[in-house]
Amino acid sequence: MDNSVTNTARLLGAGLRALLVLTLVTGVLYPLVVTGIAQGLFNNKANGSEIKADGKVVGSSLIGQAYHLPLKKGQETPEPDLRWFQGRPQNGLGTNSVNTRYKLILSGATNRSGDDKELIQWVKDAKAAVIEDNSVPGYTVKPSDVPADAVTSSGSGLDPNISPQYADIQVHRVAVKNGLSVDQVRKLVDEYTEGRTLGFMGEPRVNVLELNVALKELVAKS
Repeated sequence: MDNSVTNTARLLGAGLRALLVLTLVTGVLYPLVVTGIAQGLFNNKANGSEIKADGKVVGSSLIGQAYHLPLKKGQETPEPDLRWFQGRPQNGLGTNSVNTRYKLILSGATNRSGDDKELIQWVKDAKAAVIEDNSVPGYTVKPSDVPADAVTSSGSGLDPNISPQYADIQVHRVAVKNGLSVDQVRKLVDEYTEGRTLGFMGEPRVNVLELNVALKELVAKS
């Protein structure tokens, strides 16, 4: 009986010591080491790839944002603020998740098939809006000019990037709305166009938030 109690106590003591050691190593020391390495070598990425403007954090380079005008009385859907470059459509975020139009809580896609009637109508409406919004005196957007990313949302619904083609058809409109020359705006787009990762992964892209921050600075200087 005494041996049984002694062995049980010994095993419980060994288990408790193992628990404490493993908790210290895996729950305290390891996270501290990983966090220290991340903060020392990859500070910006470890902190969410923040983008700052005027000394304030305005977003993350990994998360798309919407650029809308304030809602008018009785209006349910905000209109785009055409002074700024626009990102991809945000369809699907309001109905199947608690995320609505880039107000971050969850991400999500429409999960609709390519022949879904409502999805097809969304794409047609988005295409018509892109053509109307970006056609200005002296420059008309043709239906064939509109790339796929201008009328479809991404899998997460929060894609921060657009294609150079979509950025390009917005150049004239942004120039007119901000009193800039087309060459000034196009040069800005070229500066913020990223190529394929490592030269072969992904597609060329333009980060909309970074581009709009630079546009704001350019407008201020002009």
